[in-house]
Amino acid sequence: MAIQWFPGHMHLTKKAISERIKEIDVVIELLDARLPGSSANPMLAELTGAKPALKVLNKQDLADPARTALWLAHYNSLPGTSAIALDASETTPARRLIDACHALAPTRGSMVKPMRVLICGIPNVGKSTLINTLTGKRATKTGDEAGITKLEQRIVLADGFYLWDTPGMLWPRIIVAKSGYNLAASGAIGRNAFNEEEVALELLDYLIQAYPALLQARYKVELPPGITDEQLLEEIGRKRGAVLSKGRVNLQKAAEIVIYEFRAATLGRITLETPEEFGQWLTAGRLLDAERQVKKDRIETDRLVRFKKIPRPPRES
Repeated sequence: MAIQWFPGHMHLTKKAISERIKEIDVVIELLDARLPGSSANPMLAELTGAKPALKVLNKQDLADPARTALWLAHYNSLPGTSAIALDASETTPARRLIDACHALAPTRGSMVKPMRVLICGIPNVGKSTLINTLTGKRATKTGDEAGITKLEQRIVLADGFYLWDTPGMLWPRIIVAKSGYNLAASGAIGRNAFNEEEVALELLDYLIQAYPALLQARYKVELPPGITDEQLLEEIGRKRGAVLSKGRVNLQKAAEIVIYEFRAATLGRITLETPEEFGQWLTAGRLLDAERQVKKDRIETDRLVRFKKIPRPPRES
């Protein structure tokens, strides 16, 4: 089942970005280093147009360093784009962000021509924590819950450097099914919008192929060839004592354990996608979405014909 989550305040965020972008010099998009492709908002590119972009791979301390390097190279190869990796616990990230923005907009940054920067990101990507670190005070609320920040606010980061913070925003429809599961696993989607067991199974299915050694080390399980995600989740439940009456495994509890330990990096430093993998998922998602749109248009055309809103197309001879 596809995962979707777009609360009402995200519509307001979209409107606020559309209005603010006219006077912005650089757009910072905060990404989750564990899922850089899935956490990049495709709607943001439409809203910001050709504005210079700084991609910040946050939570790098939780991600696979080798894969972070691949993603940095990928984003740095794009026109008008720079990328750096951070984690929100760094004590002096402001200088790196300011320098990176100046490189993208070298004529801005004085009191006469101040640098005007918009910072965006999906929910729970660590933006509020990062801004509090940048300012040295509790400028915004933080928490391990999607959708805490609800209002736009301006922050003076340095002389001639103004930062506009916006609430976390997803996009109305996620066309890459794998991205939905990865976003749910990371905590970017409200928990009422997905099934933990389903997300944990998708997560384990990927980890069996990409990080088998970490699974074995953490859960003390064997991974024989052909083991399924369902079998592994049951085994993890038994190992962790998530057992009900008559020896049945509490799969809900087991799923919660797997998701929590991924988020906390107790499993190890993991990245759920490479640039190549995400590119393949995106291509497949766009193709499926185009097919879905064709079917939707056909249904709408048939409906209009049925109610005589438009003439029926002539039959081919």
